[in-house]
Amino acid sequence: MIGNGVGARHALWRWVRPVAAILLVVLIALPAYRLSVFRGMEAARTDADHRLELFASAVDGIIMRLEHIPATVELNPDVQALLRAPAGADVAARVNAYLDELNRQVGAISVYVLDEHGVVVAASNWQERQSLIGKDLSFRTYFRWALGGLTGRHFAVGTAEGEPGYYVSRPVRDGGVVVGVTVVKIGLGELDEALGALTEPALIADSNGVVIMSPVAAWRYTALEPLSAAARIDAARSRLYDAREIRPFPVPMAVRAIDDATTLRLPAARPAGFAGAGRAAPEHLVGGRPLERVGWWLVLFPELSAVHRQALAHAALAATASGLLLMLMVYIAQRRRILRQRLETQAMLERANLELEATVLRRTQDLSDTNARLRREVAEREAAEKTLRDAQDELVQAGKLAVLGQLATGITHELTQPLGAIRTLSGNAAEYLRRGAPDKAGSNLELVTRLADQMGAIITPLRSFARKSPAMPSRVNLAASVRNALLLVDPKLRAAAVALVNRVPDTATAWCDRVRLEQVLVNLIGNGADAMAGQPDRSLEIAIEGDAEWPAALTVSDSGPGLPPEVMQRLFDPFFTTKPPGEGLGLGLAISRDIVREFGGELRAESRSGGGACFRITLPAPNLESCR
Repeated sequence: MIGNGVGARHALWRWVRPVAAILLVVLIALPAYRLSVFRGMEAARTDADHRLELFASAVDGIIMRLEHIPATVELNPDVQALLRAPAGADVAARVNAYLDELNRQVGAISVYVLDEHGVVVAASNWQERQSLIGKDLSFRTYFRWALGGLTGRHFAVGTAEGEPGYYVSRPVRDGGVVVGVTVVKIGLGELDEALGALTEPALIADSNGVVIMSPVAAWRYTALEPLSAAARIDAARSRLYDAREIRPFPVPMAVRAIDDATTLRLPAARPAGFAGAGRAAPEHLVGGRPLERVGWWLVLFPELSAVHRQALAHAALAATASGLLLMLMVYIAQRRRILRQRLETQAMLERANLELEATVLRRTQDLSDTNARLRREVAEREAAEKTLRDAQDELVQAGKLAVLGQLATGITHELTQPLGAIRTLSGNAAEYLRRGAPDKAGSNLELVTRLADQMGAIITPLRSFARKSPAMPSRVNLAASVRNALLLVDPKLRAAAVALVNRVPDTATAWCDRVRLEQVLVNLIGNGADAMAGQPDRSLEIAIEGDAEWPAALTVSDSGPGLPPEVMQRLFDPFFTTKPPGEGLGLGLAISRDIVREFGGELRAESRSGGGACFRITLPAPNLESCR
């Protein structure tokens, strides 16, 4: 019973220690995570405040650069004359030209003058199709403010072209009485581009809390807070947003209550061009700053995903450090235990070391013997491969010479006739020269030249065919190779009365050795002629299968008896032949298949459905092989 109790306590202690270690790591990692989040949010807040300050300065610079324009227009005497009493067309024309020139210099959207009833009497865009001349703008808030003697400033959407802008207006007085209003419409394109260049989602809201600019298209003309009834009526009456429907912002937000700790999750907070678009709604820090000069609010939404990732990394680092510390403590305890055991095991290790050294010596000797044996085997294999290659080259050369021997009789007959004709013509030429008939002698000599060229055309393929040379693959014109092979076997084909059909186009090419390919063709054509001996119909066809420029296969088909199954099985075996004794060694097809395989192709045979045999040579394409 006592032993069972001690064992149970040891088992419980083995479970308690790792659980306690995990809890300790968690207790260390959690404060590290919270501290990292706090510091990350502080850094994000500082960075956001800095960017808000820079952007606010940019807004003030753009607006302040042009807000003096209405005061400048007010001082123009022609504007005073135009508003003081009915004026002629020449005064209005001068004012329009003055406003046009002024607007081109300052770069505003438009500059215009309204009379005391709110009707535009002069405008910089007087020549454009959407000119403001004659427009009644008395409903605009900036007109009502200026008519009351104040400077009007607010955002609105243009009623003519639908382009948003910031309007600044000033009253024009005559003897203390307001007789008209001057207005400049400032474009917001630069601010829109600056917002789009920010790496975080941002927006600008007007004094009503309506988003007037944002790179996120879905946020434009949404209300951060519900509009009051008075604000809705005033916006509708003054057509601030040009009849656009003001929708609620995706997340209700009190812009005036933003503090340093305000965060929220914004669905679809990033425009399509920003990194991270389309993700689930992340958490954002909210940074806001009033643009007091224009009455707007600038709000920036720095994403906190990086802060949380960094906090997780710091927590993982703290957990790792605490885990390493615990592991160090465990290591020290284990080391003490090992030190106690080392003295006990030292003698045993020494004995094991001696046994190991003896074993290593034996194994080393075995490995040395095995290595020497492998080197001898490799040398023998390399010598055997070299011998095999030399034998194969000799066998190929022997095959070519055997073919030449078979063709010797036909070639001799082909050369006998031109030789006899040359002898006769040369004798006649000599006689003509003695008789003083050089023209007839020259005609005979021309015939001798043509006969010599004919003999050269017969002998040249023979010399090239008989030459012993290693295989040198290159781009080969198959039509030329077929013609050379046919030239060699032409006497045999004519003697056997074989009808030849050559369907190889001149554009067909492949990657192989020309001479060895011709050897294969001579062998296949000669075999086909032999196979058709005694047949009533003796026809041989050479054709291309596949693309004309890169054939899938070159076929040699005959109308002989075909290939029985028992012959098909042994067709490519060395020394197997169906010819009578003394007419073949049975090496031609075996050598031909080895030659084609050396090119990277294949030689196959099959019986034709209509009778006869078909040998198919597949060859690699020139463009593929030449790029290796």
